[in-house]
Amino acid sequence: MDAFLSCPDHSPAAGRSLAPARSAPASSPALISAVQDLYEFICSGPLVDRIGYSREKIAESIDRWLWCGSQVSRLFRLDELRLSDAEKSRIYHFYIPVFLWCEDQVAEHRSKYNQGSEIPPLVIGVSAPQGSGKTTLVFALDYLFRVSGRNSATLSIDDFYLTAAEQGKLRESNPGNALLEFRGNAGSHDLQFSVETLESLIKLTKEGMKMKLPRYDKSAFGGRGDRADPSVWPEVEGPTEVVLFEGWMLGFKPLPNEVVKAVDPQLEVVNKNLYAYYDAWDRFIESWIVIKIKEPNCVFQWRLQAEVAMRADGKAGMSDEEVMDFVSRYLPAYHAYLPTLYKEGPNGAKKDHLLVIDIDEERTPITGS
Repeated sequence: MDAFLSCPDHSPAAGRSLAPARSAPASSPALISAVQDLYEFICSGPLVDRIGYSREKIAESIDRWLWCGSQVSRLFRLDELRLSDAEKSRIYHFYIPVFLWCEDQVAEHRSKYNQGSEIPPLVIGVSAPQGSGKTTLVFALDYLFRVSGRNSATLSIDDFYLTAAEQGKLRESNPGNALLEFRGNAGSHDLQFSVETLESLIKLTKEGMKMKLPRYDKSAFGGRGDRADPSVWPEVEGPTEVVLFEGWMLGFKPLPNEVVKAVDPQLEVVNKNLYAYYDAWDRFIESWIVIKIKEPNCVFQWRLQAEVAMRADGKAGMSDEEVMDFVSRYLPAYHAYLPTLYKEGPNGAKKDHLLVIDIDEERTPITGS
């Protein structure tokens, strides 16, 4: 289902910043009927209650929903008048409700400061398993922020992986541990570098202030990866109002040693490494989006679908066996840490600043427990 909204990692948002425009008046019975049908469809979405929207509030803000729908359709080169059911659901039941929730979070954050103050950006953490659609969600949110006139920046925990040389040292110091043989699990990130980057980014509060955001090249060294050359890092300019920080293991909490050993003995060192991650990342995040999946094995199916699609397009893709080997290095962490994340939320997360989105095997939002 994600294929029609696929995008490259960290694709730049297109277009200039635009002020939201009111939709055209419903001047014909056909148009009135179409807007009414869309209104009913929006109201039936599984996230409207979670973002605090009643039918009345949706009716009052319908122009905003229509404008956002038009923008997202433009972003993904879709005909907003001829959306398929899947496309309409993804836009009006997923991307727009999440964006409006984020907008409310940013507005509340900025209201705490006096007029004329230098306001640090709100950091919104997006924690979601691989293949669940978080990169495309962040891509859409970043675009909507920008065309709404808010300066935003995006980061992934992938951007802070150790360099190729440092990864080699990590492998050598953990011989036989498949979970640390490649990048991914706790211990394979440059935490000091990530802290320096996040601290600099939240200080980007004035016009003219600029900085480059690190990026990671997963194709380097035959797929083992390396930090991309700074010459290709994107530049962001202040004042920045919102930072979207995404990652598959954001918000994971270390557990008692006997718990992780029961899942996989190799997790013991990963769990020990995880203690440093709260100070490095979670403390910067004020608002959280957590995408909740039913079963970690969905990750294997989603990755397999992506690789099959790549091979069908004539691109180099992993074999089924290689996909299983790749995903198997993440599954122990999912099995160990997701139950606690879903039950307790991320470290320091407050109820009013946490949006949990249940999705099904098709990566479609559903009504959760």
